[in-house]
Amino acid sequence: MTAKKQVRRKHVPIRTCIACGQSGGKRSLVRIVGSTEGDLIIDPTGKRAGRGAYLCQNPVCWDKVLSARDTNLARALRRDVNESAKVALRVAWQTQLNPTGRSPGESDSSEKLSN
Repeated sequence: MTAKKQVRRKHVPIRTCIACGQSGGKRSLVRIVGSTEGDLIIDPTGKRAGRGAYLCQNPVCWDKVLSARDTNLARALRRDVNESAKVALRVAWQTQLNPTGRSPGESDSSEKLSN
């Protein structure tokens, strides 16, 4: 008898967006790390030291988490998050990760509904 060789699937870590609750692979979400200096840093490698929180690429989720009244980010990082850190994170998101150049929550005027 010949033994069949089974192909092992690689384990993919699953993470959850703190804004909408959508689960996905670790690489499909964006990791935010709170540094010891109090800054919020986007971690594209997913390997920076520190407690992290994950957000999906949806601009609505970014807008929700970066709003002044939302506490999801502070709760996920288990630390206080000041408004200036949120503003700096918004700027970093717009320059590093947002290929459309739109700010979070901004709608695309070229998208039209056809009935």
